[in-house]
Amino acid sequence: MSSESLLILIAAAFLLAGFIKGVIGLGLPTVAMGLLAVTMPPSHALAIVIVPAIVTNIWQTFVGPYLRDIIRRLWPLMAGTVVGIWLNAGMLTGPYASYGTIVLGVLLVIYAIIGLSKFSFKVGRRDEQWIGAIIGLLTGVVSAATGVQVIPSMPFMQAIGMEKNELVQALGVFFTVATLALAFNLTSAGLLSASTALPGAVAMAAAFTGMFIGQAVRSRLEPEAFRRWFLIAMMLLGIYLAGSAVYEVLAS
Repeated sequence: MSSESLLILIAAAFLLAGFIKGVIGLGLPTVAMGLLAVTMPPSHALAIVIVPAIVTNIWQTFVGPYLRDIIRRLWPLMAGTVVGIWLNAGMLTGPYASYGTIVLGVLLVIYAIIGLSKFSFKVGRRDEQWIGAIIGLLTGVVSAATGVQVIPSMPFMQAIGMEKNELVQALGVFFTVATLALAFNLTSAGLLSASTALPGAVAMAAAFTGMFIGQAVRSRLEPEAFRRWFLIAMMLLGIYLAGSAVYEVLAS
């Protein structure tokens, strides 16, 4: 693929991912990773995704009055995630890196099934810290291998009883911490370099454009219907990614 075609693909992927984040408040790294992984390894996709993800999540982190309470409640989840990411730093580039696309595809399917089924559970206040630490470690392992941090962290954050606006801000805080830890891994592996500057700049501009468009049309769309079709699309994308990656592994 030529450099011009790659930049067009990146712009289109982040425009769509930003639009979805603007409408429903999340999904930018997940959508962008899924779309880019069709044409490149997850490690290369993550090197492009990481800076726009950090910037948009920092913006989301400070929109709301709940930051202190979020840190107090979620610090074990965040600490566990950072430890899990750092302990598994070689998973995106090591000998098992070829299986990252398979895992990413499976995770997209699981993410979609959980969202479509509206599966939920409750975690009591007295248990949320120790459970959060375990969930964080698991999320860190998954994130180190795929660049995606929504499983199992997001179901956990929904389970501890945060109200809607607090949850949106909590997702921003958590994803900021997780993506910064991933950025450290990528820098150590030499994947964040001058060569990713232009794709990253294109990605960021497209992401913010998509977010502003999504926020502008949010009131005109039925959010639940949009969310349902978004999850169906993520499931189909996950099936395609996992299936094509399994075929490549078996054929090699």
